Amino acid sequence: MKPTKNLLNKIEDLFAETDYVLRYEKGSFKSGYCILKSTKVVVVNKYYSVEGKINSLTEILRQLKPDIDVSKLSEKNQSLLEQLLAQ
Repeated sequence: MKPTKNLLNKIEDLFAETDYVLRYEKGSFKSGYCILKSTKVVVVNKYYSVEGKINSLTEILRQLKPDIDVSKLSEKNQSLLEQLLAQ
């Protein structure tokens, strides 16, 4: 998939259907993001490029896959999740 603003919006919509809250904040995260599993908050460096944000969110989805209730996702977002995790 080509890293575009449209793809980023689709990934953000996917996160909106999960139990996790996605936030863009400034910070000195070594990996560019931080996952607070106990409060179900994901924080991504807001200064990242679109491609950097997409890569970070994809990596986060890989880590959170066991915690995401796929049955709560729309068919469109289930398909997107499968495509992202297959990369």
